[in-house]
Amino acid sequence: MNASAIPLEPVDSFDYVIFGATGDLTMRKLLPALYRRFAEGQVPADARIVGTARSPLDDEAYRERARVALRQHLRPDEIIDATLNRFLRLVHYVSLNGADSAGNWDGLKALLASNASDERIRVFYLATSPDLYGDIARNVAEKGLRSDRSRIVLEKPIGTDLETARKVNDGVGKHFPENSIYRIDHYLGKEAVQNIIALRFANPMLERMWDRESIEYVQITAAETVGLEGRGGYYDGSGALRDMIQNHLLQVLTVVAMERPSSLDADALRDEKVRVLKSLKPLDPRNLGENVARGQYVQGNTGGKPVPAYREELPGEAPSNTETFVALKAEIDNARWRGVPFYLRSGKRMPEKLTEVVVQFRAGEPGLFGEARPGSRLVIRVQPNESVTLPLFVKHPGNGFGLDEVDALSPLGQPERIRYRDSYEGLMLDAVKGSPALFVRKDETEAAWEWVTPILEGWRNAADGPDAYEAGTWGPESARELLRRSGHRWVEDVAAWA
Repeated sequence: MNASAIPLEPVDSFDYVIFGATGDLTMRKLLPALYRRFAEGQVPADARIVGTARSPLDDEAYRERARVALRQHLRPDEIIDATLNRFLRLVHYVSLNGADSAGNWDGLKALLASNASDERIRVFYLATSPDLYGDIARNVAEKGLRSDRSRIVLEKPIGTDLETARKVNDGVGKHFPENSIYRIDHYLGKEAVQNIIALRFANPMLERMWDRESIEYVQITAAETVGLEGRGGYYDGSGALRDMIQNHLLQVLTVVAMERPSSLDADALRDEKVRVLKSLKPLDPRNLGENVARGQYVQGNTGGKPVPAYREELPGEAPSNTETFVALKAEIDNARWRGVPFYLRSGKRMPEKLTEVVVQFRAGEPGLFGEARPGSRLVIRVQPNESVTLPLFVKHPGNGFGLDEVDALSPLGQPERIRYRDSYEGLMLDAVKGSPALFVRKDETEAAWEWVTPILEGWRNAADGPDAYEAGTWGPESARELLRRSGHRWVEDVAAWA
């Protein structure tokens, strides 16, 4: 079975207006996501995808750009010429600076009005710099483009600290009600992240063990092998803490740690996630040194090839204290998790690309089989090769009571037969359907920034910068020391030790 064999209900007719339509995100993720959903029958034939950007293009020129991008970012077996041509007929373009009230808004308005679109769903996707979100939202509203069936999708980052996040939220919130604002975090669209909810709450055995009595610690890792990939200007003003920890990994933490929601409705889920964020023990300059490690890669080898240092990848090899690696210890001050460390880690130029959650259960007591058995590790692999594994001890076949370790769980579904959909595919159409459960609410965004901002402030005033680590390694020694203080090791060090 492949994904096309799974029946999907077509969504209602819609207009999808993408601001920043010539940018990398649109070409690499958004258009391929919509094409896949069109190819599998979920996008109606009368839908319209309207790109807007400042480039002076017409429909045909933009369609040709889209054609090139789709051939580049989709697998060859996904490209069917007849399907691609039909999809591109849905694509339109309006040359427009969305932040400029004097721009070509009449052209966009005329296009949207040309198909009785007051009755259609309108999604405005802001794939631009976040400092433009408020201006674009204002223009959409003031030019009369917002309808009762409109939603606005905001890409991360929502601000660069708590103050700017509030400014972005307030700027958009003046023109769109909160229930029409969809803050996207594509990690929430990943099947393995959503599966954490099912694992926890659909399996009574795990649910009863999911607390401080049974769990020793949790590790959440997002590792990349790449460096800047031409994004030096953006990344150097962001860094790993803003780019990955504040949004993606804190969102994963909330799914791992939240209490059972009253239902799977959007606000029930998000209420519990907010409670986790508000229960995080604060970090401040006085305790950063023992709870946070940061690093910046220097020359090394990745994939058997030499790679330059971070600063050498910046334009002009500029001096920079931007962190390309962060590891931190988070603690949740509530009855379920008090005393259980959550270790979050993300970095560039790591030995392998992976995102995973490791739940380390506590060791047992000495008993029938001699010495105490180490606690099992539940490993939820988010990418690549989505899987869930939980090693258990069983009797070795034959006489006596020797033990073997076997995996009790397995890859999600049958990966050789199922194409796991890219996270943007589901999220983009969730916005059309008006399903906000996997999007981030305003108070979630601000609660995450409230916890992260003191770390940024502490670094800003620190006398030293990030520790150096060699490209192709798992970060600086300070990251390992962070765990050793509590008698723990990162999962790759546990494997090496064993």
